[in-house]
Amino acid sequence: MNLRLILIPLLAWCIIAGITGTRAQDKGSVDPKPLPPLANPNDPKIAAKELFGRKLLPAAMPTRVVGFYAKGCLAGAEALPINGATWQVMRLSRNRNWAHPDMVALLERLSAKAHRDAGWPGILVGDMSQPRGGPMITGHASHQIGLDADVWLTPMPNHRLSREEREDMSAVMMVRPDRLDIDPHVWTPGHLAVIRDAALEPRVQRIFVNAAIKKALCREARGDRRWLSKVRPFWGHDYHFHIRITCPKGSKQCEPQPAPKEDEGCAPADLAYWFKDSVLHPKPPKEPPKPPHWLTLAQLPPDCRQVLAAPPARQ
Repeated sequence: MNLRLILIPLLAWCIIAGITGTRAQDKGSVDPKPLPPLANPNDPKIAAKELFGRKLLPAAMPTRVVGFYAKGCLAGAEALPINGATWQVMRLSRNRNWAHPDMVALLERLSAKAHRDAGWPGILVGDMSQPRGGPMITGHASHQIGLDADVWLTPMPNHRLSREEREDMSAVMMVRPDRLDIDPHVWTPGHLAVIRDAALEPRVQRIFVNAAIKKALCREARGDRRWLSKVRPFWGHDYHFHIRITCPKGSKQCEPQPAPKEDEGCAPADLAYWFKDSVLHPKPPKEPPKPPHWLTLAQLPPDCRQVLAAPPARQ
């Protein structure tokens, strides 16, 4: 099938859904207002994101991944503490620092490696998942089963950020204004080191970055370059990179994603599509694209009903 025929509609949908990376820059509030109660939460037509987005705590259930990265939920989620020796969580108002314990442990390891290998004080962690996973009211289509996480490409400052700073601070744009390469004024060898450290984690299956960042990694990586196969170009991700890990061992309800190709993905033909003018500067559609169909609870795996209905875990 023609790749262009697949990706151009997908780009339009990404723009509508707000998952191309711009949402990562949306500012939050130190005093977020609770979502209003739903008039009819049992309406079968209601979007599942409205139900999962109102759960403030994880389900009091054993840890379990249910479904696919973009169509599922998470029981027994664990929170990444908002402060660590080598990490800090951003946008606390979103309450998205929850994940499978394997992802929490990976981020803690990665933060220490970023300090060691890149000389960063640590990492800034963006969106992970909601307390019970599931679709989000704003932002990502994925991040639903606790196996995805965003890491800012801005090093952690050498001081603890205030709540105000965590809501207002913006990540640094890594891509040149013409979108054809990284911005040499902000890109450093440390960025390569942190992405490489993430890719070398055995459980990491994919890392999504802007195509200009992939180009820079291909150009600058030295030595064993096999880790580059995990780094995939995708729209957005100008300010952060997205880590995706494989299904936990023995997790029968987790739907895996096929592994990426083992080649580096650095050949001119691999990157050519992303730098076409029609992709970098897409023309407005002749007709407004139809709004996406939001998943309902009935369209998620059946066990997500149990996860949603379970009592909250004690914190």
